[in-house]
Amino acid sequence: MGVMRMGYAHVRVTDLAEAKAHYANTMGLYETHAEDGRVYYKGWDEWDHHSVVLEEGGVGVVKFGWKVRYSSDLDEIERRAQAFGVTVERMSRGENPEIGDGIRFTTPSEHVFEVYHEATLIGTEVGTHNPDAFPRHLVGVGVPGLDHALITAEDVKGMERFLTEVFDFYATERVQTSLEDDADYIGTWMTSNNQIHQLAVIGGPQGKLHHFAFKLGDWSEVGHAADLFSMDDVPIDVGPTRHGITRGQTVYFFDPSGNRNEVFAGGYLAYPDRPVHVWTPEQLGKGIFYHARELNDRFTTVLT
Repeated sequence: MGVMRMGYAHVRVTDLAEAKAHYANTMGLYETHAEDGRVYYKGWDEWDHHSVVLEEGGVGVVKFGWKVRYSSDLDEIERRAQAFGVTVERMSRGENPEIGDGIRFTTPSEHVFEVYHEATLIGTEVGTHNPDAFPRHLVGVGVPGLDHALITAEDVKGMERFLTEVFDFYATERVQTSLEDDADYIGTWMTSNNQIHQLAVIGGPQGKLHHFAFKLGDWSEVGHAADLFSMDDVPIDVGPTRHGITRGQTVYFFDPSGNRNEVFAGGYLAYPDRPVHVWTPEQLGKGIFYHARELNDRFTTVLT
């Protein structure tokens, strides 16, 4: 079974025109489709039809899409989700533009997940025949693509078990109340491949979004993004800085509706047999913000 990656993040925004200015002009995403109240985007190095969907009318996450390697994976994930006690429904080709048949369910954290195998192939902005390293005329930050998301749940340990049993994810990093086997989980960072994390879960209200993130190449690109955020008056939450957890370099910031975004670079390669990095609460500040070594109230309380 193979969940390859987070295929799309579908979020609500209060003002679609303001959101389009942010995601297209500042972040540099490419618009691929628009319909009443919704706009679809992809990054320059993504080949499927879209990875971000903006829907006018509020804030927060509507749903996440997950792309699997084989069509048979849909049946296997459906079976596993039902065995876990989750109600699964089938979704048909076209319910999401340019996305094939799939399944849909609500997780124990009350987030909607859609799982699919087929998406319309558009291709990257540099193509596959003798491709250049990047497009010559990037706009704004010019993010290559969607990277990961962080959500909140009342039962972090239960969500880790769900993602393990249903998606074959494994934990790369974890925050625990202690080093004992029966410790409670404060946060977990999980993946199915070598990416340091595809989805992180921290303790908090059900169904909420902390942030969704775009990948960048290195420290210099993270710093350049921060400069552009200042030019465009984008509210910066934290950074540029480094995480202790994942070792990634980061800037957190807000879109015009108040949804938190991140640009993320670096991190180490994950493997299923690598021991989990375990952090305890007294070191959580250093784990999240390695340089400042402390959390601010806004970072831990602002959710959408």
